[in-house]
Amino acid sequence: MSRLAPPVGRQGPGPMPGQLLQALDLAIARRAGGALPGDHMAPGAGAGTELVQLRPYQVGDDVRQLDPAASARTGIPHVRLQVPERALTTWIVLDVSPSMAFGTADRLKADVAEGVASAVARLSTRRGGRVALITCGAPVERLLPPRGGRHAQLMLRRVLGEGVAADGEGRADGLARGLRRAGRIARRPGLVVVVSDFRAEEGWRSPLAALTARHSVLAVEVRDPREAALPRAGHLALVDPETGRVVELDSAQSRVREKYAGLEAERRAAVAADLRHSRADHVVLDTSQDWLRELGRHLDRPGRRPAA
Repeated sequence: MSRLAPPVGRQGPGPMPGQLLQALDLAIARRAGGALPGDHMAPGAGAGTELVQLRPYQVGDDVRQLDPAASARTGIPHVRLQVPERALTTWIVLDVSPSMAFGTADRLKADVAEGVASAVARLSTRRGGRVALITCGAPVERLLPPRGGRHAQLMLRRVLGEGVAADGEGRADGLARGLRRAGRIARRPGLVVVVSDFRAEEGWRSPLAALTARHSVLAVEVRDPREAALPRAGHLALVDPETGRVVELDSAQSRVREKYAGLEAERRAAVAADLRHSRADHVVLDTSQDWLRELGRHLDRPGRRPAA
């Protein structure tokens, strides 16, 4: 029976200093399209902080909404109607396919992905917001419905600890399935954070574009430096973690290394172009970098706000 398991060599996401997370707090709130009080409006009128109307008091109105200044000025009791605030829901679509278990630097790609998901969850629930998780790319796919507070973080941490799929047990359409699932469930505009190496080939571009039409989408691409170039190490037997297929080659030949580097550069350029075309916000994190600082630098840049 297929199952998820922590990959060999897992180091974890590394330290996540509280001060650095606090610095990211406001950045991710604004990137999410307004998790700050009064910044994200729900339709209609109700309890909130932003005034929408002052009108004469009618029987049945909440007396707590009486406006003293307007009532004194006109001599007629007036009530305040505000635009209601609603908590923002952040959806995390996390790739747990076998290729995420690769890493040759400080940590595995799965470690960086776990750290990003944990940081986003902590920041998204700080002001009464909710976070949800969808895993994809493995035979066992998980859905954590939107929750808030510490309970949401504990549940998410438990799922993140389950690991990734074993070699050869990935789904070629896993990322596409996860994005389509998010599109069906996440109906109200919010923030969708997609964490993946985007090495899946089948069908993820169209559902991602559909998500960006309704939500603010942050696509976090996780890379490892060894994926960009082959080492000069002689005869190698390489295993495709997604399919389990073995490829043998001679890395001592310069033309083989150049061909590999050229194909990988083309693949990365194609992924970047597809993300740009779908209007997703694209950030690249590397297993050899301080991924949290790099994520923070990107979030501090001006970002596109979702449609209300």
